[in-house]
Amino acid sequence: MFLLDDLLVNPFLSLVDILHTMALDEMYDTEAIQDDIKENRLLYEIGERSKEEYQQRKQELEAQLDTAKQVKSQMRGRVEIKG
Repeated sequence: MFLLDDLLVNPFLSLVDILHTMALDEMYDTEAIQDDIKENRLLYEIGERSKEEYQQRKQELEAQLDTAKQVKSQMRGRVEIKG
């Protein structure tokens, strides 16, 4: 029974864990969110976005960034895949 676990189950679980980690890295990419914050600010400064639109988008992005940072801190110690 232990042999089957070692040969069949453990590699599958490892693969699932790696795929889960990669998906979280993609979903909660803090650098991409920071780039969106910069882009939002630039669009406001050049007049392509109203102050209300800018403020609303800024709040959304800051909330996303906070969530992403929390997820990243919880992921520490897990397998990290750098592509």
